Amino acid sequence: MEPRLEQAVWAVFLVVIVTSSASGEDDRDLKFCGMWRHGKGPLSLNVNLTTGCERIVISADQSSLTVTGQITVHCSSMFALPLTRVVSADQTTAFCVFWEPLQDQLKLKIGSEVIPLCSPARLEDQCCTYLSHGANSVETDFGIAEGRVRNDVVSHKTWASYEFNGSVINCRKQFCDKPGHRNVPGKMGTELYAGENAPNPCAQSTALQLEDDDAGYNVTIPPPEGVEPELIPSVYLPPALKKATKSNHEVVLTYFRNNSLFQEAQSSAKPLDDVVSITIDNEIIKDLSEPVKIAFHHDVISKMHSRTCVSWDTRKDPLKVTWLVQGCETHVKGDKRTECHCNHLTYFTVLVQLQPKPVRHLLALTAITSLGCAVSLISCIALIVFLCRKSRRSKELSIPIHMGLAVSLALLNLLFFLTGVLANVCESVCGWMAAALHYALLSSLMWMGIEVFHTFWLVHMVFSPAPKPWIWNVVGFAAPAVPVIILAIIPDIYGLREIHQTDDPNPYKMCWMKDNDRALLAHYVTNMALLVVLVCSGLVMLCLVYREIRNRDEWRQNRVAFLSIWGLSCLFGTTWALTFLDFGPLTDAVLFVSSALNSFQGFLLMLRFFLLDWMRKQAGGSALGISSTGSTRQHMLQAQEKS
Repeated sequence: MEPRLEQAVWAVFLVVIVTSSASGEDDRDLKFCGMWRHGKGPLSLNVNLTTGCERIVISADQSSLTVTGQITVHCSSMFALPLTRVVSADQTTAFCVFWEPLQDQLKLKIGSEVIPLCSPARLEDQCCTYLSHGANSVETDFGIAEGRVRNDVVSHKTWASYEFNGSVINCRKQFCDKPGHRNVPGKMGTELYAGENAPNPCAQSTALQLEDDDAGYNVTIPPPEGVEPELIPSVYLPPALKKATKSNHEVVLTYFRNNSLFQEAQSSAKPLDDVVSITIDNEIIKDLSEPVKIAFHHDVISKMHSRTCVSWDTRKDPLKVTWLVQGCETHVKGDKRTECHCNHLTYFTVLVQLQPKPVRHLLALTAITSLGCAVSLISCIALIVFLCRKSRRSKELSIPIHMGLAVSLALLNLLFFLTGVLANVCESVCGWMAAALHYALLSSLMWMGIEVFHTFWLVHMVFSPAPKPWIWNVVGFAAPAVPVIILAIIPDIYGLREIHQTDDPNPYKMCWMKDNDRALLAHYVTNMALLVVLVCSGLVMLCLVYREIRNRDEWRQNRVAFLSIWGLSCLFGTTWALTFLDFGPLTDAVLFVSSALNSFQGFLLMLRFFLLDWMRKQAGGSALGISSTGSTRQHMLQAQEKS
């Protein structure tokens, strides 16, 4: 034999050996894709699947795509489905058929739709696998073009059908059996089969034989290889389940992880990697008097993203993975655990909202806030003019503090009023706008804190001189700039923020901190921390002031008492306490009340000062109540002299 010819033969031989060995390993499951060339008329999907292991045929013509055959263990499926969403202008639609024998799962992805032809199920001993391409079909104008098995092109021509023949093997023995498998009695039932430390998806099923017992059944599904046992969902089956069954008392629990069928079926929300199936063969279990409890353990989920327990009722909507909330209650047990209480049996998981929780009534809340900011801005300007004139006639130490609060609130209301406009008109300046808005918020909160501290100083440090006004300006105007400058240097903190709403698909845009973990941490460290300190100190100061002035003569006048507490509540920032009550059934009411009080805060402060000045004039110039924190020192000195 010629040397060159001998080398060529050996090369071909090696290629054949390598290719055949690789395909033997990879072809345990099937992935067949192609381009369906069809007409312009209505399209349909026809499915006729039965149990067995003979062959599967995927065919197409001008108006229909058909999947028929016998390759399943559990699934028998026959239906016709109109395909209204996959019609393309060029009369060519991409599709793929996936077969996973270890889960008895067959699905079709056509266009952007994922259609389960056979739902995933538990592993049986026998399965149909190693599907090989069968006899060639006839060439036609309408049919399947560019047929591919995995990434290997079978033919560039347009064929009417593709046929694949399967082989029956013992899948459990071939792929799953390991020394860790066991047959042991369960704690509250008989564990018929289970697996330990086996690769996904072999060790995913546990069967329990329900017994006559008043106690429930606590079940822990065996973990697949590489998954920590404490991360595996745990299940509680109530005693009512035994009473709901008719004849078959075997409950099968199957654990699916990273199953692409469940993941691809969602858009606005993402299911957890873990899906638990609880079934009883040939029985529909629903409306249980006691719920089945499934505890999911997962990575940390931020409170900004809602969690919902859902189930997929394959009998109600078998042709689409639509997660339903009916029949399940969600119990959040911390940021790493979610417990689902459901009154039926099917597939269960936790759906995590990809976007933050949508805000209800956002349009109404925005209108209230915008109106309040506009009114407060005008009110703060009027209050600044009033305080400037008053400073010429009076030497009260509190006037510069009131002035600082009025200026910071005016800036906050102006920037908040403009942020929505700039976010939609010029996104390039949104980062600077967000930083300025954050500074104005911190400055306003800081000045409210200064009001609290100054009042405490006047009430309890009667004979000590108050700090100089320039110190207040440094604390109120300069200090808030420090964290803002630091955060501005860090990337992905300030910028465009989208707030999603339930009644409008278009999000509301504003310039603020971005929606990411880094910005959320900055929000809690700066805004929420300062807010907690302000609200707590403000409430304490209100109690101390009340204790000091409750016995004064002018306090007995109802309008003075009301005006004092109401005015100091706004002055001390205690209205921000409503922010912490945003939960449960109070959410909507708290949002409206909080938006109204805080957006109209500038107007309420102006109203307080104007009314107190008017009441002082009506009383002949004497200080009534605590008309201002500056007059408190005079009353405290008078009290000390009388004592």
